[in-house]
Amino acid sequence: MTDTTVTSRPILGEAPPPELPAPSGGVHFRGIMRRYGGTGRPALDVADLHLPHRSFTVIVGPSGCGKSTALRVITGLETPDEGRLTINGVDVTATPPGARGVSMVFQDFALYPHLTVEQNIAFSLRLEAKHNRGRLGFLRRGAGGAGPSRGEISRRVTEACVLLGLADLRHRRPGQLSGGERQRVGLARAIVRRPSVLLLDEPLSALDAQLRQQARAELVRLHRELGNTVVLVTHDQLEALSMGTHLVVMNGGRVAQAGTPEQVYRRPADVFVAAFVGSPAMNLHLVEVTNGGGALAAPGLSARLAGPLTLPRAWLGWRPGDGVIEAGPDRAAAAGGLAGAGLAGAGLVMEGLVDVVEFTGDVVVVHCVSGAAAAGETGEWDAGPDEAGPDEVGPARWAVTVPAQAGVPAVGTPLRVRVPACRLHLFDPVSGQRVDEIAHDAEPT
Repeated sequence: MTDTTVTSRPILGEAPPPELPAPSGGVHFRGIMRRYGGTGRPALDVADLHLPHRSFTVIVGPSGCGKSTALRVITGLETPDEGRLTINGVDVTATPPGARGVSMVFQDFALYPHLTVEQNIAFSLRLEAKHNRGRLGFLRRGAGGAGPSRGEISRRVTEACVLLGLADLRHRRPGQLSGGERQRVGLARAIVRRPSVLLLDEPLSALDAQLRQQARAELVRLHRELGNTVVLVTHDQLEALSMGTHLVVMNGGRVAQAGTPEQVYRRPADVFVAAFVGSPAMNLHLVEVTNGGGALAAPGLSARLAGPLTLPRAWLGWRPGDGVIEAGPDRAAAAGGLAGAGLAGAGLVMEGLVDVVEFTGDVVVVHCVSGAAAAGETGEWDAGPDEAGPDEVGPARWAVTVPAQAGVPAVGTPLRVRVPACRLHLFDPVSGQRVDEIAHDAEPT
């Protein structure tokens, strides 16, 4: 399987990497930069990113991270200030949108209210045929000949309706459809053109929770049946992890990490990815490195590493699902430290008091407090990499998940949690980059 690849821009003063041939299939960003309003920070700055041919790639990130700009660059609705974009090995940087072989489904579906379902789906094909009979030479060359005939348009519309379960709705108008049905019409209108790349701009955000779940499954099935390249943009982590074969995480206009969903989830490249991907979010604590680099410490936390860490401090992360609850210590131990915790080998021990219990069905999320927060004291304690200052060390708040049938601990109960060393993540406190490969040999699986 071809992996999604990403290369960072070289540091100022370094020699640029050698020019490599672009992959023959899929979508390839080469030095793409897009700025708005002068010479400020670019909205999009991607040195080298390949979205593999026939993959289902999900681009995820917070608002303003550049994901929608990336999608618009692929469509041709945005022209990059620098760089080249290739689709299936062809440089399309200067190619008009209609000649790129891509289709896009917008967030609001953009259906024409006065047209029927059938007319909405056929609209782009009829427009293509009309233009190709006229004087728009670039569309003639891109679409081939005079465009689809009436019979071909009818056949394609029928195929799309059958594929997406719209056969009985062909003569209805958008106002007579549910949100899920309108979404399927938007998809049908996009795929009827048989694009090599299908682009989806948060197509599920307007749907309620139940419809989103159904639509996720439909999109995955549609990709499997069509076999084209799909690029979906979303801010929803569940969509990002559950739908895509490849995942691209963006932050500040740049690619923070790219890979399979499991790779990104299990081995986040930096603190941002660690904090952003996953629900519940990864627990992150700013800790002191002690014992010659072989141990980590903070109030309510103690960890031993399988190898030395040459940093005075580090961000320590662990997934709530990787913790194993043991019998709770007494309140004094929970509030005051880890005396008697008995770390026999590499790993992490957390102690604290249950603060909030969140029942989500089969799984219970147990939120705990440690250190000064558990002792009822006031003070500044870190809540994550964005809030912690240089003198804030401590795991004040953290979470662990347990099966609902295992029993739900009561609020105020002391709790002790162990995490194996192979499930720990370490990040540089200054750069935020992952460094735990030097801390232990075992890799998360």
